[in-house]
Amino acid sequence: MEDKLVTLAILTYSKAQILKNVLENEGIESYIHNVNLIQPVISSGVRIRIKESDLPRALKIIESSSWLSDDVLKEEPKETDQKGSSNQILIPVDFSDYSMKACEFGFDFASRIHAEVVLMHVYFSPVYMPSLQYATEGYGMPMEYDLGIKNMLDDIHNKLNKLTDALKERIANKELPDVKFSCMLREGVPEEEILYYARKEKPLIIIMGTRGQGEKELGLIGSVTAEVIERSPTFVYAIPKNASFKTFGEIHKVVFITNFDQRDLVAFDSLITTFQNYKFQIAFIHLNSDEQRRTWNEIKLAGIKEYFKKQYPQLEISYNLIAEDQLLTNLDVYVKEQAIDALCITNYKRNVFARLFNPSIARKMIFHSDTPILIIK
Repeated sequence: MEDKLVTLAILTYSKAQILKNVLENEGIESYIHNVNLIQPVISSGVRIRIKESDLPRALKIIESSSWLSDDVLKEEPKETDQKGSSNQILIPVDFSDYSMKACEFGFDFASRIHAEVVLMHVYFSPVYMPSLQYATEGYGMPMEYDLGIKNMLDDIHNKLNKLTDALKERIANKELPDVKFSCMLREGVPEEEILYYARKEKPLIIIMGTRGQGEKELGLIGSVTAEVIERSPTFVYAIPKNASFKTFGEIHKVVFITNFDQRDLVAFDSLITTFQNYKFQIAFIHLNSDEQRRTWNEIKLAGIKEYFKKQYPQLEISYNLIAEDQLLTNLDVYVKEQAIDALCITNYKRNVFARLFNPSIARKMIFHSDTPILIIK
């Protein structure tokens, strides 16, 4: 059956011509409809239409803020655009039990995709300086402070060496796959150093351990994992402390939470493209906040299911609605009843006030759920 055309955007004629050229340079056929043939330049708005099968790729292009820039018009791509993701998996460690769990998962995943593992530990060493300009006798840098810093660094090096030795021993005993890995130490605020490395080196995924259910009171605002999830430019896989260990190959049932935003389409395509060698059973979940709109939401979910079933016939897809009145409890019950292996959540960029006063679903879930969470970027 011939692939039907769908409307991608409604633009002025001049911008439509630019977008058409951009799409065709990427190998996407596009058509301009509803053109004022007498005076096309002053047309109030024309439709850019493409094949339905090309929709995910096209949305990625128009989601980019640079598609109308001078560089695109001159067809001179920026040098920074040439560098894609590196063949690395980043695992931040703090020498806790759930850091080891993240290492176990990360080494298994790295062996499957032939990637290198980078273990990162970030330490923070505050420097206390006198704030008074006068009468500062006794407030200078004491020798005990230098000794304290040295002892702290020695302790960190010892812990890192123990972790490295433990991993090598487990590799030798065939408990972990033999993959190339390296360690690095960074001084600074943990989440900032992790994000800086992710933006600079572009790892395929960040795999982190996190606290389990019932421990959210310990660090609701300051959790390193929560900050990385909110701001990371790449995939993040968060493994709660109490999660049952599963290798990536053992993940079969996945929940994808959607709010019917077109960016969910881009995120889902990114998920399937990245993990195209694996077969999942995927359940689309929408958090239903208004019972009066329940029927309409079910119609939308059914439409999403049919669309993705056509686009990705190899997938087994279902859908459901979860009441948002008691979000965490209802979602937890669903996950346990359906034996879900992982939750997939899109996390769009938001400003600091939105993150502080209206925490995202992903941020809420990492302090509540014992199910691993994959954050899609």
